[in-house]
Amino acid sequence: MPRSLLRWSALFMALSLSACDDAPRFTQAEPGEARSGGEATVRKSDQNAFSMPSANLSPTRRLDFSVGNSFFRSPWVIAPSTTTARDGLGPLFNTNGCQNCHIKDSRGHPPTPDSDNAVSMLVRLSIPNEPAYAKVIEQLGIVPEPVYGGQFQDMAVPGVAPEGKVRVEYEPLTLRFKDGSEVELRKPKLQITQLGYGPMHPDTRFSARVAPPMIGLGLLEAIPEAAILANAQAQAKAGNGIAGRPNRVWDDAQQKTVLGRFGWKAGQPNLNQQNVHAFSGDMGLTTSLRPFDDCTDAQTACKQAPNGNGPDGEPEVSDNILRLVLFYSRNLGVPARRDVGSPQVLAGKNLFYQAGCQSCHTPQFTTAANAAEPELANQVIRPYSDLLLHDMGEGLADNRSEFQAGGRDWRTPPLWGIGLTQTVSGHTQFLHDGRARNLLEAVLWHGGEARAAQQQVLSFNAEQRAALLAFLNSL
Repeated sequence: MPRSLLRWSALFMALSLSACDDAPRFTQAEPGEARSGGEATVRKSDQNAFSMPSANLSPTRRLDFSVGNSFFRSPWVIAPSTTTARDGLGPLFNTNGCQNCHIKDSRGHPPTPDSDNAVSMLVRLSIPNEPAYAKVIEQLGIVPEPVYGGQFQDMAVPGVAPEGKVRVEYEPLTLRFKDGSEVELRKPKLQITQLGYGPMHPDTRFSARVAPPMIGLGLLEAIPEAAILANAQAQAKAGNGIAGRPNRVWDDAQQKTVLGRFGWKAGQPNLNQQNVHAFSGDMGLTTSLRPFDDCTDAQTACKQAPNGNGPDGEPEVSDNILRLVLFYSRNLGVPARRDVGSPQVLAGKNLFYQAGCQSCHTPQFTTAANAAEPELANQVIRPYSDLLLHDMGEGLADNRSEFQAGGRDWRTPPLWGIGLTQTVSGHTQFLHDGRARNLLEAVLWHGGEARAAQQQVLSFNAEQRAALLAFLNSL
């Protein structure tokens, strides 16, 4: 037997002796495991791996995907303009195109020290909830900062002052593994400067958020609500400290409270509303669901600036453009996994389960038969997320509530595609604010409900850590 296989066989034996009795022990890949998105899984693993249509999308429907892609990629311009289909940017905004945040349909990153603007990282704002704002809280999930609103916008059209500048500084934080080796984490410190409209409310809460990857969103939308809630019930019943909770959020179209699925705190119920709010907050573009510019009463120049609405009152993003962008965002395929049967990846998978990571990063779901798109229906998918909120501890807390999510709560992010981040994005900055510079740092920031898992990882030796990372990078 080759020496490498002997080494991994020994690691398998060690795992079987040390793992919990009820933890699975994987010695080979599961049937279909490489196809994370079911029949929609794409086979690309290069820099365009996150930008491909679902593999089972017909040639005719790929045309709509391509048109939606053009509106997602191309920049919007300031009104008035001869480019009437793409004008109306601002007056206040964070970027002029979706692709600037979701770089190659992947994740964003914090601003570098020499950046003029944050671009692919935005900052949410709010003030503490009070009973007087009950209706606002019901529909927005927060109380916006009175002068600057719910999102800080560091860019503006000519004649309108941007809201300010965003910078991030870092403090070192060292953790030690059981074998004596150390890793230095970086703790972010947000800097908001050059305020364009005076001081903020003294109790303003800030939450930095990098843009998440776009892959597989339609499949996540197609997971039955009953399956998500069943996970929450099973976790509560297990009584092991893992207690995922659904967020309940406002649906703008239905005008009622429903299950939240999207966003770092599961603050949006569906992809259409996620897109609508991104058009509004990120680019200052109106839609039929949000037909007003994102200006507060204190921002008079913003309110008086020209807009790109049509002469008949049609919003800047027409319903047809919104439909095409929705189709595109629903059908970005998930790349196939790599090396699912290699001994090191299987050893890392066992360690993943030994640490209890699968308790929140639920490996598998089956999508609903009545999914919004037929290609996404009845698919066995492996997102490695339960889409529930979990208390992640004080280290990751933003101390800002959002609907039923508390200041220490975050939605479990899907892990599919995470191993291709460097290839697609050119960086490996993870977590909601991009503080983790690699996957190991991301794991070690876990606290709260995930503290036991973090402590397990800190007990792993170098070979076990390498195996765990090999598994994560195979996703």
